[in-house]
Amino acid sequence: MTSNLIYLAIILGAVVTWLPRIAPFILTKYKGLPDIVLRFLNYLPVTIIFALTLSSVLEEKTGSLPTVKWLELLAIFPTLLVASRTKNILLAVVTGVLVMAGLRFVF
Repeated sequence: MTSNLIYLAIILGAVVTWLPRIAPFILTKYKGLPDIVLRFLNYLPVTIIFALTLSSVLEEKTGSLPTVKWLELLAIFPTLLVASRTKNILLAVVTGVLVMAGLRFVF
């Protein structure tokens, strides 16, 4: 009996995880999205990258203001420079990793 409930929970968890990821593709296959939604979705990747970058540069502690991680902040500048000049995300990521590794080696 218990194993049946575990299997049911796994299957329901898979459906709940799968459905929100697949439903937009099915719903928009035959009907396009409005222009305002498409304009909004164009900004979404930039905001996600900014949120991930900001969360890696600031360290939050309960009861105090966020503090800056200075090595990570220093690594952002050459990475942004490479990303803006080359428009190549892979090269920007490799640059960021190498600069961060170099900074951690030195400091």
